[in-house]
Amino acid sequence: MAEFMEKSVLGDHEPVDKEALVEEGVAREIGPGELEYIPDDPKTERLLTTRMDFKVIPILGLLYLICFLDRTNIANARLAGLEKGLNMPSTGFNTALWIFYIPFVLAEVPSNMMMSLPWIKPNLFLGGQTFILGVLAMCQGLTHSYGGLLGVRFLMGIVETGLPAGAGLLIASYYRKKELSLRFALFFAFGQAGSCFSGLLAYAIQGMDGAAGLAGWRWIFVIEGLVTIFFSIFVFIFTPHFPGKDKWISEHDRARLLARLEADKGKEYSNQKLANNKKVPWTKVVFDYRIWLMTLLFFCSDMSAGSLSSFNPTILSQLGWKARRAQVMTIPVWIAGIVGALASTLASGRLNKRWPFILPAIVVSIIGWTLHVTYQAPGVRYFAQFIISVGTFIQMPLYIGLLTANLRGRAYLSFGTAIQLGLGNCANFVSSNVFITTQAPHYPVGFGTGLGITCLSFPVMLLVIFLFIRHNKKIDRKLASLAPGEVLDDQIDYKYVY
Repeated sequence: MAEFMEKSVLGDHEPVDKEALVEEGVAREIGPGELEYIPDDPKTERLLTTRMDFKVIPILGLLYLICFLDRTNIANARLAGLEKGLNMPSTGFNTALWIFYIPFVLAEVPSNMMMSLPWIKPNLFLGGQTFILGVLAMCQGLTHSYGGLLGVRFLMGIVETGLPAGAGLLIASYYRKKELSLRFALFFAFGQAGSCFSGLLAYAIQGMDGAAGLAGWRWIFVIEGLVTIFFSIFVFIFTPHFPGKDKWISEHDRARLLARLEADKGKEYSNQKLANNKKVPWTKVVFDYRIWLMTLLFFCSDMSAGSLSSFNPTILSQLGWKARRAQVMTIPVWIAGIVGALASTLASGRLNKRWPFILPAIVVSIIGWTLHVTYQAPGVRYFAQFIISVGTFIQMPLYIGLLTANLRGRAYLSFGTAIQLGLGNCANFVSSNVFITTQAPHYPVGFGTGLGITCLSFPVMLLVIFLFIRHNKKIDRKLASLAPGEVLDDQIDYKYVY
């Protein structure tokens, strides 16, 4: 390993005392100016991971919670009278959903590449966007026209685009491959908790109908917007920098962290040329089949997630519950998804395997959609929402973990996470338009489309497994043909995990 303490793919940082690190047993010298990381005992390694968990996950998870809160509260406002209050046309609610995702998808990659620039501080970049998002979220409740709502929703899509992908890039920068799926599950759990909180908050806020002359649906937007503005203060203060530049990490911990990331992910953590992407052809990054197949899989699962977040309250209200009770009855559905995701990704991390959990989760989601298509009994449909939630939220963090675990270098990580979370979210264009109001409560187009797209993910995942196995066999053949003393380039020739 070449001077990992002085340069990092995640940015330059202050030099550390190499002699002291050798004396402390952090590293050993293997050549002039070259040090090699000496792993700690498992307990000490876990303590370092735990310190990173408390530093990275809570603030970025809460950021995603706020994003979900501001993205899904329109579904709660609908039950509280949004459509009637703004005299929206029959397809107006669907339009208000998908117009948000136009800039959200288009700006995802540029936003992530911008955050990767060496002079950009993630806390300022993400904090500023969070503050503006809160202002715009409030404006949804203050607009007096349908056109005004659409304009605000479009601007929200521009501002929010960099938040999930930027947070995902930071998480991917701090953790080893086997640790990523669980951390992304925790990240998504915060988002699902946002949906729970949104339903609970909407239940309480609807009681303010008429206060200060504002309808209950307006208060939902105004109060949740104020919550976002308040939270932006914490984003400014606590969002970490990339590991190589983070001043809140001790030199000792930073050295260990960067070194073990290099040992896990290759020399991009020590080679500044790779850090600046001078050796990574953009054509290779853009046309990498791993990014596009994993994005397609994320798209298939996000169809279910988008349907749950946008239409869960509506579907439940049509099962016979009053609007306020329907808000609350969405909460157990999200909790089931959280529990399923955390349990499966914890087991996946310990086994360092993902496919044994992904394939059954796809089958579970298919069963849920099939129940919706086949049965119309309220109890069965409510149960189907649980099934879809569990299957979907097991898949999503595993897909992101699977992609980021197999990408090396800043170019790959920033582009890959932005494409997966950006184009993958195009599923919301579909989910926003297939639940046709005039087809309520049966929604044959909506439920049929959800079933078809979910079924597609099963053969795609089998294709991913086949391609990864074939690639790993190719690497084995290369290793077998090496001459004595010859090594492979670990930026090109490395095995994929699946």
